[in-house]
Amino acid sequence: METMTKTYLEKPANVQRKWYLVDAEGKTLGRLAAKVATLLRGKHKPTFTPHVDTGDHVVIVNAEKVVLTGNKMESKTYSTHSGFPGGLKTLTAEHIHRKDPTKLLTKAIEGMLPKNPLGNHMAKKLRVYAGATHPHQAQKLESFSL
Repeated sequence: METMTKTYLEKPANVQRKWYLVDAEGKTLGRLAAKVATLLRGKHKPTFTPHVDTGDHVVIVNAEKVVLTGNKMESKTYSTHSGFPGGLKTLTAEHIHRKDPTKLLTKAIEGMLPKNPLGNHMAKKLRVYAGATHPHQAQKLESFSL
């Protein structure tokens, strides 16, 4: 009889978390969001376990300089509904970017995380800043290049 190897499952107490700094200047929105979602989820680690939050903290700077390809800035729409009749609100990416530059990136990344309490916990490890400054120097951030 063959010996079977056991699958390694990471325990929440044993998770080693790092802090990454990502510069969004000139990066495409979707490609950047996919890489950051992978870091937040922990899929880049050999100890990835689907039901445990094994991801790292991510700080994104220069979110106001993120790029959308084509004419998506004018044509891409984001919709919300209040639940009441006639409660549909539709905003363009350009309007959202003008009002709060960090929202576009945050929505794109959170849309790539699991839609459950575990995904909510992963989303809390994301920090997005419009400019080049951030208050996380004490965490000894590692630069992450895409």
